[in-house]
Amino acid sequence: MTPVRFSTRDHAPRHQFDAWIGWFDSVFDVAIDEPAGGFEAESTTWSLDGFGLSIVDAPSLRALRSKTLVRRNPVDHWVITLGQHRTTGQGGDVTLDIPARVPFVVSLGREMISDRARDTRLQLYLPRDTFSELAPALDAMQGQALDTALGKLLGEYIALLQRNLTELAPEDLPRLTNAMRSMVFACVAPSADHAARAASLIDLSRREKVRRAVERHLHATSLGPDTLCREVGMSRTQLYRLLNDDGGVARYIQRRRLLQAYADLSNPANSRSITEIADALCFPDASSFSRAFKHEFGMTPRDVRAAWVTGQQLTPPNGRDDVAPYATLRECLRDF
Repeated sequence: MTPVRFSTRDHAPRHQFDAWIGWFDSVFDVAIDEPAGGFEAESTTWSLDGFGLSIVDAPSLRALRSKTLVRRNPVDHWVITLGQHRTTGQGGDVTLDIPARVPFVVSLGREMISDRARDTRLQLYLPRDTFSELAPALDAMQGQALDTALGKLLGEYIALLQRNLTELAPEDLPRLTNAMRSMVFACVAPSADHAARAASLIDLSRREKVRRAVERHLHATSLGPDTLCREVGMSRTQLYRLLNDDGGVARYIQRRRLLQAYADLSNPANSRSITEIADALCFPDASSFSRAFKHEFGMTPRDVRAAWVTGQQLTPPNGRDDVAPYATLRECLRDF
């Protein structure tokens, strides 16, 4: 997928803020305190099949959608936003006070004022015509934080989508639209039926959340079920069910550590010994590390290091959880 990118870095500092205003002309008015030394900002937008996704990195600002703008540009898409910092302001007749990393819903068909610090924000644009069946649920959530387990999971899914867009082909887009519809229904208007339709997407989002938590704590001896349950906000039962096809929690963690060990051994700039790499990744000793490594990859740590030193070509592991029902977003879309 090829996005549309706009960056004020292409302009002289004194013209950067005016360029940013021009980019959002007729959609938002943008106001800031006096800019000191320019206004470096960037917007990347993907136009998908019936909806859009953008990632915006910009300094602190106030975005306004006034009655005049609503009349001038009567686009009435819903926008589900996921920011890294708190958002305040007004969304219609609702006061905005959205915590960091919690998605929230606004409608471009209503007045809105949004204040925020420098931030990188994901924005999912859902046209009312394409997603009309979502109208009651999304209109009811206008200006509200989706500060529930499912709401935060929707934020994880939007982030997962943005990271995987380069892997998607044009023929995937109709399935992606159906998948997005199911996921928004499941997370904004939860019911047994909606959850069943989006089950594979929910599991994929949860798996991605677990993977990222494991990566953050890969070198910590305390990494285990308790740490993951606390980090990702799920029960032990949910966690064990999620990773059952991977051989369990311990097996999943070990595989992620072995993949990191393979990357370390393959890196010419990494001069640590095999024993030091094993110790850093919390293996009890070099012998148990070597046994686990050979069982996983069919070669010893020494084989991998020697091959890369001598320039021998090896096929690196792909890092995917191949035993899981869905290893990638694209595979998951086959069901939609």
